[in-house]
Amino acid sequence: MNRLIVISNRVSPPMGDGPGNQGGLAVALSAALRESSGIWFGWSGEETEAFTGHINFQRSYGVTTATVDLEAQDVEEYYNGYANCTLWPLFHNRVDLAEFERGFAGGYERVNDRLAETVAPLIEESDLVWVHDYHLMLLGRNLRTRGVKNRIGFFLHIPWPPARLLESLPGHGELFDAMLDYDVIGFQSENWRESFIRYVQTHTDATIDQDGTITLGERRTRIVVCPIGIDFAEFHEAANGQTAREFYERMQRSANGRTMIVGVDRLDYSKGLPERFLGYERLLASRPDLHGQLFLLQIAPPSREQVRTYQQIRATLDSLSGRINGEFADAEWVPLRYINKGYPRDALAGIYRASRIGLITPLCDGMNLVAKEYVAAQDPDDPGVLILSQFAGAARQLTDALIVNPYSPDELAEAIDRALQMDLKERRDRWRSMMESIRNEDVRWWQACFTKALAGGQHEPLPEDRPQVS
Repeated sequence: MNRLIVISNRVSPPMGDGPGNQGGLAVALSAALRESSGIWFGWSGEETEAFTGHINFQRSYGVTTATVDLEAQDVEEYYNGYANCTLWPLFHNRVDLAEFERGFAGGYERVNDRLAETVAPLIEESDLVWVHDYHLMLLGRNLRTRGVKNRIGFFLHIPWPPARLLESLPGHGELFDAMLDYDVIGFQSENWRESFIRYVQTHTDATIDQDGTITLGERRTRIVVCPIGIDFAEFHEAANGQTAREFYERMQRSANGRTMIVGVDRLDYSKGLPERFLGYERLLASRPDLHGQLFLLQIAPPSREQVRTYQQIRATLDSLSGRINGEFADAEWVPLRYINKGYPRDALAGIYRASRIGLITPLCDGMNLVAKEYVAAQDPDDPGVLILSQFAGAARQLTDALIVNPYSPDELAEAIDRALQMDLKERRDRWRSMMESIRNEDVRWWQACFTKALAGGQHEPLPEDRPQVS
């Protein structure tokens, strides 16, 4: 295969072959990089007084990583600012939380340009270049201006917003136009692809072929739906390993005969945690016969703690969990266990298996791999029930979950009640159907799907008078 150059905001070097040691994305990309003798390039996560472009090369478990340090101003404007205060909320339908600061946009442009300048000399003639996520949407154009004619692909791990929301972003036309310098753009779900096409139709003179190829002047960009999966083999091993068994037994003892509901989410306003708590509260208020019979374990490790909106969501959840427990708890029972810490994936596998219900209800999510991990961790003889938001990308694949509107507390309460009463045959039937999809469309299938679409002829030369998006 062609050598693969992976470019992402952060680099996750391999941590060994033990189950649960790293995420599925890192596992898949590491495998592809080993096979192709490729390079994984990105920000080190460290700061430097002045950006020099110095690359720190390392080799671990057969994978070469290349990282650079960024200036503190770069981190504040590019990462904390434009990526996480502007693009993230906007792309998750929270324009009310988006901050449109000119300095943020300038920092984003500067870092994308610096990374392109640094990585371009590493790219050889036959390499395939694969850029990841919303942090680096301008990188393809910046590589083109430096004469890189290789096939360059981009995968968006988060949703693409509706055209009417994207219009609120200053300079949205220029940002979108830069996207067309990629040869292939991948989306998690048909929903996000349709939003992208809608923007093309309403804001450009480009044409779209039946195979999903966008043509604007001499530029041709193919758009594909390629939903990411989990590393099924690795996670299955983790779910049946010693750590998972230990956590399963610990949770069984802790439950003390009560039914456990579990939610696992990074602490983020897109995950619908306040709405989830309110739906659970509605169940407790309407079903006093369930008091003392069940509990919700919500694991929510903090993230982006320097960003104001993340501080606010944590304060909201602290208040809600305290109110719910204050109203319904008694001396022997606490209905909501709310934890602000993370657990290794093999430990989570045991927690998933010990829970009768997986409650995964984001308000907007590109995919949500927790939903797939929950299903993969279940006991085939006695599986739990997945309750899944209709607004998660995973809902398009896991259609045998109980699909809910996460904004409706009544719908959430009714889904939990239905899951509690679901008989064994129905639970098994639903689980088998979802398990087949998760097994067949795993993270390696995703990686092969995208790289196959990316592997093609050389990129067309860029004319000086190429059409632009208006």
